[in-house]
Amino acid sequence: MTVNEIAIKKVIEDGIEALQNKDIEGVMALYAPDVVSFDIVPPLRYVGADVFRKVWEEAFASFQGPLGYEVHDLAITAGEDVAFAYSLNHISGTMNSGLKTDLWLRWTACFQKINGAWLVVHHQNSVPVDLQHGKAVLDLKP
Repeated sequence: MTVNEIAIKKVIEDGIEALQNKDIEGVMALYAPDVVSFDIVPPLRYVGADVFRKVWEEAFASFQGPLGYEVHDLAITAGEDVAFAYSLNHISGTMNSGLKTDLWLRWTACFQKINGAWLVVHHQNSVPVDLQHGKAVLDLKP
């Protein structure tokens, strides 16, 4: 791994720890102020860290206790000031309603080195869709 790839891996690992602990400041430290996110929940996109922060706050508030969050098959490619990463991520936890969440999603992130720090400027989460029935397929495992 290159020095930049190692630095980005550390950013991702810190983000995972923040997600698991529902640490909003730690999660938001990942994102550039003008981040664009294509997430698994509506709408089609979120623009800006302030908007995206509200999404994370709502998500954290909807779960009891810590979240299970794991990254698998992480691949990172980095240049001097732009990079991308992708992985299969596993999320688990218990929602306030008592419903258990246990799903895999696909994650892709674009990083930019801004003032010496690697920040996510764009990311996309997705799940496969059964086009015949128009429903997300949430029970797949790698």
